[in-house]
Amino acid sequence: MRTTVTLDPDVERLLRDAVRRSGKSFKEVLNRAVREALAPQATVRATKPFRVKARPMRLRAGIDGSALNRLVDELEIEGFRGRQARQR
Repeated sequence: MRTTVTLDPDVERLLRDAVRRSGKSFKEVLNRAVREALAPQATVRATKPFRVKARPMRLRAGIDGSALNRLVDELEIEGFRGRQARQR
C-alpha cells in the first residue's frame, strides 16, 4: 500500500540513522520499526544470550589474580571503618 506520511524531524533522523547502520532500505527499516512498535508485547522476539569472551589478565609477575577479590574486600572494609569513625 502506498501512502504519504509526514514524519517529525527527530523521527526522520532516527530512521535515517537506522538505515545507515543496517544497510537496508528506508522502506525496510520503516516497516520493521512500525511492525515492532505495533506488535503485541507477547510476541517479543528472543534475544541471543549474553556471552562473555574471556581474555587473559596479563598480570605482572608476583600479582595473584585470585587474591584480587580479597583485596577489594579489605579496601571496602577499610573504607567502611573510616566512614564510621568520621560519623562518631
